[in-house]
Amino acid sequence: MGARIETRGNYINGRFVPVEDVVGTLTSKSPADALDVIGSFPYNYSQIDLAADAARAAFPAWKRAKPGDRAALLIRYRDALKKLEGKLSEVIAREVGKPLWEAKQEVAAMINKVDVTLSEGLRVVTDYEIPSILENTFGACRFRPVGVFVVLGPFNFPGHLANGHIVPALATGNCVIFKPSEKAPAAGQIMAEAFDEAGFPNGVFNLVQGEREVGRRLAVCESVDGVLFTGSYEVGLKLKQDTIQQYWKLLALEMGGKNAAIVADDADLDWAVYETLTGAFMTAGQRCSSTSRIIVHKSLFNAFVKKFHERAKAFSIGHPLKNPFMGPLIDEAAVEKYLKFLGIASREGCEIIMRGKRFEAEHRGSYVTPSICLVRNNSIASVRKSVYQQTEIFGPNVAIYSYENMEEAVELANATQYGLVASAFTASREKYARISEDLKAGLINWNRSTVGASSRLPFGGIRRSGNHFPTAVSAASYCMYPVSSLEVAEPKPAQGLFPGLNWK
Repeated sequence: MGARIETRGNYINGRFVPVEDVVGTLTSKSPADALDVIGSFPYNYSQIDLAADAARAAFPAWKRAKPGDRAALLIRYRDALKKLEGKLSEVIAREVGKPLWEAKQEVAAMINKVDVTLSEGLRVVTDYEIPSILENTFGACRFRPVGVFVVLGPFNFPGHLANGHIVPALATGNCVIFKPSEKAPAAGQIMAEAFDEAGFPNGVFNLVQGEREVGRRLAVCESVDGVLFTGSYEVGLKLKQDTIQQYWKLLALEMGGKNAAIVADDADLDWAVYETLTGAFMTAGQRCSSTSRIIVHKSLFNAFVKKFHERAKAFSIGHPLKNPFMGPLIDEAAVEKYLKFLGIASREGCEIIMRGKRFEAEHRGSYVTPSICLVRNNSIASVRKSVYQQTEIFGPNVAIYSYENMEEAVELANATQYGLVASAFTASREKYARISEDLKAGLINWNRSTVGASSRLPFGGIRRSGNHFPTAVSAASYCMYPVSSLEVAEPKPAQGLFPGLNWK
């Protein structure tokens, strides 16, 4: 159990503002220890407009600031994060149940995001010019910031994924209102403390705490130009519906996955087991990129299942500050959903060879054991009708299939409505190329698990996984819009007139 976080209120117009006229309070309790209360965070609705007004007022000066000046402030934010690295890592571990080693990786990625954005991410929005694009005419394309963005953060990476939207938005001259996940308000407050120490101009960065209704009101606010969201498909769809009449509003939706790994007959068995097992159970399966389906060639199926099952029984589960491989699920609702879907899998004919259940740890929390289901009826029609196989469970569960030929494997991989990440395990680059050509996903890996993306590459899915606005290195592309110009510096008499134009 760690120290309780002092609640500082919302961060609006360059300072922390106490919350008055309280509508509700977010009580942040660790899913790893029911007795560990991280803090209480009151919220209201009246400060939503205050934050939006502050961001809107700050935007004209911020968009005109020199890129170097914006970069210097982001570097100061990066350095402030470094000072808070230990505190933020521990709070993330306690607040969302992520093992401390993994929480430290997350904060390191947040720090690195600033450098990657400034050195590589802004290339996609570089102005360009075309002299003599037309007769006596100069052509140019110049990028402008969108305006005021609302960033709605998730719980599973409460710092890194929100930061992945915030840093590019600020670097390109936009202002930001950040609402952390209602399950991770303390991590959000520490991020605001880092921005405060960096000394950004008033209103450029704002923090508003609250539950989903606060997020909805921020999203539909008329002063907001765009919403950058990471979370479930269901919430992303609701945001789309809520803003449907504000059709001009930019929505970058990074949503869920039902990610598949194909293990070919020539795959390195030990390596494939290691990568898919860690991909399935890291973060207790609470990543949008988690490996939830493994499609194994029939010649390796029995050996793969045996080894995977043995390894799944061996890793440690426990309190995040003790650095196990797997911590708890985020809350009791997640536990109930996880156990419910194991029942659904069984009723739909899957063979459960490792049944997930509640895990009695040293501290009372939302702990479960991993689960493995064998899908015996792997016909495409059956897979598409299956509630279990079509739903993102967000828990440590994996379904394993067998297949006979490559076409069948790819068809199984594509048989859900998601399209975030896919993997192929094979010794042959040519075979990988043939498999990947027909996979429907935004990220396709070779001999790597579906987790562990790089900030130096785009990250985003298709279908239910996203709406074609990939984040990571390409995030700046949705933070700005292009303005094309045809320019004549010295007007001259036209050499040729349009037919029928009587011009004297």
